[in-house]
Amino acid sequence: MVPPRTPDRLPKAIALDQVEALLAAASVADTPVSLRDRALLEVLYGTGARISEAVGLDVDDLDTEERVVRLRGKGGKERIVPLGSYAADALTAWTVRGRPVLAAHGRGTPAVFLGARGARLSRQSAWAVLRGVAERAQLGGHLSPHTLRHSFATHLLEGGADVRVVQELLGHASVTTTQIYTRVTVQQLREVYAQSHPRAR
Repeated sequence: MVPPRTPDRLPKAIALDQVEALLAAASVADTPVSLRDRALLEVLYGTGARISEAVGLDVDDLDTEERVVRLRGKGGKERIVPLGSYAADALTAWTVRGRPVLAAHGRGTPAVFLGARGARLSRQSAWAVLRGVAERAQLGGHLSPHTLRHSFATHLLEGGADVRVVQELLGHASVTTTQIYTRVTVQQLREVYAQSHPRAR
């Protein structure tokens, strides 16, 4: 006998104003570390990158002129994802003004995101960055890099993006993985419908 399938947990996304509060809290100073933190969080939310994809970025993976980034996903699969103006500007500020300062402490790594000693930022350090900024933004400790990925997908779908486009952007092999997000927005559709349609009540 096959056990009943456990329902997919709905991804937790945060509201746009919370994302904006988080990103604002990342730019408290014009220091190299602050520039890096802002760029990292802008990339996580602006591209839907997994934390491993973000810290795995090399300088050659960025094209801030064309506003695209090359992400390496699961199984070494590559995808090109557009960069919004905020993420592109934050990356430019970091790579021009902040990164050279931290790179001077290291041995010439091609990594985009660097730690204090000039080496590639680790996943654990990137998590710590997010936790620290989330505390400053008073968003509590429930925020994870995956929350920003979920928020990216949910906000795109709420804005009318096609689920297959979101699938491509997230690097999901199957659209069924992406469809978990549509359930979140279906609930919002129901609420809008209930409030707006004359025959809904």
